[in-house]
Amino acid sequence: MTVALVLLEVVPSGALAASSAGLLVAAARVGEPVAVIAGPADVLPGAAEAAARLGAVRVHTAEVDSSALTGPVVDAVAAAVAAENPDLVLASNAIETRDAVARLAARLRLPLATDIVGVARDDLGVVAHHSAFGGAFTVDGAPTFGPLVATLRPGSVEGQLDPQPLMVRGLEVLASGIPSGRVEAFSETAAASTRPELRGAAAVVAGGRGVGSKKDFALVEQLADALGAAVGASRAAVDAGYVPATAQVGQTGVSVSPKLYVALGISGAIQHRAGMQTARTIVAIDKNPEAPIFDIADFGIVGDLFTVVPQLISALEAHKK
Repeated sequence: MTVALVLLEVVPSGALAASSAGLLVAAARVGEPVAVIAGPADVLPGAAEAAARLGAVRVHTAEVDSSALTGPVVDAVAAAVAAENPDLVLASNAIETRDAVARLAARLRLPLATDIVGVARDDLGVVAHHSAFGGAFTVDGAPTFGPLVATLRPGSVEGQLDPQPLMVRGLEVLASGIPSGRVEAFSETAAASTRPELRGAAAVVAGGRGVGSKKDFALVEQLADALGAAVGASRAAVDAGYVPATAQVGQTGVSVSPKLYVALGISGAIQHRAGMQTARTIVAIDKNPEAPIFDIADFGIVGDLFTVVPQLISALEAHKK
């Protein structure tokens, strides 16, 4: 049976990252989804159970020193590759996991595809789908040797596999001895918010320079709350100080692929479109009928967002009653 190996990220709380379900769904399009989890010993049992509930047919676990950066995780995934001989090694395009699999590809001399939006199999092997030129084109790429190592854009594949019986295998990991950076101290800062995280959110409401001010950006947040969506912004809105840089969507910010993307007062420069054009449904509201955002919008409203959005919020609240 063909195997697709998936590196699942464990967040500081010990839970699996939100990207895990989509990674396993994508892997199942290529072969049996087999998970790899590397982390402190106390989080491995719970994380393995969660991976099985998300559809992993097997779970390889490896205890690693959480204070060492990347190197021990690469050692663990390399051991899993040797054990499974997969056709695909997949991870989220998040900072920690994309670093690990890039190092894995370099170590094992394997082909690497980053920030893909999908994966499939044809008669010749594994095919990776890329969103190119700011989302204007979808391009297919395929390796000519070895298993493909790839990182998947969070939110680009949705759904969840059927739960599987828990089957855990401990990895025999041979330490490479390659020097690694170390974390000397760590403290988690919790930010109280009822909104979902921007990366991987199912719905995003984003505001641009057309919102006008930091005070008026509250309207973007109100619509986001009415939709249960994350809040995003264009670079212009971030540069103007309306919101923190963590909200920036685009080529130099976060890339998102939600089911719904609502753009308020965003002209649609190519740099912004590069980070959101793969959204399933795009709704744009802007008073300029020539704004480039309307070229990619599924639904567009030409009008004053301070007139349109309050009406939209009222309609949503009425629908909930």
